[in-house]
Amino acid sequence: MAILSAAASPFCRIAPEGAFCKPEEDPFLLLESSLKAIERILQLRRGLPLRRTWIEQPYGEEEITILEEEVIPVIQQCLARVDELDERLLAQQELLQRYQLEADREALGELRLQMA
Repeated sequence: MAILSAAASPFCRIAPEGAFCKPEEDPFLLLESSLKAIERILQLRRGLPLRRTWIEQPYGEEEITILEEEVIPVIQQCLARVDELDERLLAQQELLQRYQLEADREALGELRLQMA
């Protein structure tokens, strides 16, 4: 699964018409960051209860297992699907840019013929 980061994402660059996005406005970068934080916390606290801020009872082994076996894979699947959508849109965008470049070249060629 190829997860794009803000730095690697071709969608977070400045174009003539302005920014495609601001990383803080991209919900999928937030989701990716959250996933990494959850995985890091679970790894660092392996074997220890996981405290929550709004309930007194921490997550024990059963709840942590559910996170690892059910919740994290769903987040990973979501990010993988978003990558697929991004790749499709990027391919469409590149194709449109090629068509526009070709149309511009043809128009320039016709203009040169008219001027000759």
